[in-house]
Amino acid sequence: MLGTKIRAFAPLSNLSLEELVPKDNFYRRLEATLDLSFVRELVADRYASSGRPSIDRVVFFKLQLVLFFEGLRSERQLMEVIADRLSIRWYLDYDLNESLPDHSSLTRLRERYGLEVFRRFFERIVELCVEAGLVWGELPCLVTMLTIAREQSKRFVLKLLGRQALAATVFTVILAWGGALLSR
Repeated sequence: MLGTKIRAFAPLSNLSLEELVPKDNFYRRLEATLDLSFVRELVADRYASSGRPSIDRVVFFKLQLVLFFEGLRSERQLMEVIADRLSIRWYLDYDLNESLPDHSSLTRLRERYGLEVFRRFFERIVELCVEAGLVWGELPCLVTMLTIAREQSKRFVLKLLGRQALAATVFTVILAWGGALLSR
């Protein structure tokens, strides 16, 4: 007899992302390798002492890394992927029942932080990778990115840093690792 699967979802109970995301997942390894807590101090001067709470600063920069690693082109697309991927929710510390940030908030934050914050973020990420023994030699992509940034308009640079420079920097780190992080 031919069976028919009936769609019936029961509420999840006694289940956590910690159990659902495999121990050898890429985003677990990324979390263990890069401590992004330094960004709290990096952008502290961009916030008022009162008002409505914003997206966690560490989450924002993790989102920028996910944007690159997933090969996405927009914050809207990024948030659609995150809504569908348990491992990324785990990396961002968002539980299944928590609402994700709106994509438009990411754009506003990127503009608020500006060129200097992104430059310092990239430099610190490279330092962390060097300290961890994951990068050695010269980083020509980073040098090229910083040279271009100095010569272009602020608007152009913000777009470049928000999307392409992050991709270039992280890609350089991956190449320096020999793809080891991705192949484990």
